[in-house]
Amino acid sequence: MSFSSEIKQELCKLENKRNCCLRAECYGIWLFSKCFSLRETAYVTENGGVARRMLELAAAAAGAAGELSYGVSRRKKPAYRVSLPDEDSRLRLLSAFGHTGREASLHINRAVLENDCCQAAFLRGAFLSCGTAADPQKSYHLEFAVPYQKLANQLYTLLCEVTAFPVKPLLASRKSGYVVYWKESGQIEDLLTFLGAAGASMELMQIRMYKEAKNDINRKANFETANMDKTYSASARQIAAIAALNDAGELQNLPDGLRELARLRLENPEMTLRQLGEALGISRGGVNHRLERLLELGEKYLEIGKKIM
Repeated sequence: MSFSSEIKQELCKLENKRNCCLRAECYGIWLFSKCFSLRETAYVTENGGVARRMLELAAAAAGAAGELSYGVSRRKKPAYRVSLPDEDSRLRLLSAFGHTGREASLHINRAVLENDCCQAAFLRGAFLSCGTAADPQKSYHLEFAVPYQKLANQLYTLLCEVTAFPVKPLLASRKSGYVVYWKESGQIEDLLTFLGAAGASMELMQIRMYKEAKNDINRKANFETANMDKTYSASARQIAAIAALNDAGELQNLPDGLRELARLRLENPEMTLRQLGEALGISRGGVNHRLERLLELGEKYLEIGKKIM
């Protein structure tokens, strides 16, 4: 089951305890369904719960009798078809929310959203009808796909006014219409909680926390690997320089401190500067200074060797 389906399944189980919220959800689910009009059209969905919810809300809020049929889509997925074949039912649904079906363009009748609680119910209905959410394991994205510009703009305005969302959504056009969307995990969590999908919101939060912890571990591992590479790279240069001194017979002519460090480095190429210092009883800075001196002396012989070759 997709993440969108999980969200809608959870939302369809919610009970509207107030009649105003029942009406608001009915208004949202039908207004964004592309079949909120006088002419007979159909809403097709793969989600049986959403299809049944539409018909139940239409009957309870407007006394409109609908029809549900079942088939299989071209993708061989279940396809539920919701329609209001009776013209009187279509008119009942429209008039219940202050519409005639003869408007130049669809709009949100704010009078239906009489209470603050109705906003959540209305947006819940809109999401059931035209909302989708990406799999949070892959990306963070939730959107409302709206076919009409005016309706998309008004939905965007309504979402911007809802105080539960500290960050505004984004609005963009597509070939098939318009989308109002979020791409931040925290914003999507807030919206799902507001709509009533607390379980889906918690699932998203857990996935986000897991991904953040995993990324943090990877960052630390990459940092440590980079440090190790840097250490081994420096160690290889130092060993090459010391070997050049040894081949030139100059190692035994070095001062005791340099000679002792050179032999320790040859025997322990994996040691860090701190570990070398602890073994010799000197500071990390002292080790670094002596190794730089060994590099300076040894690389002269390496250059001589290159010229001879």
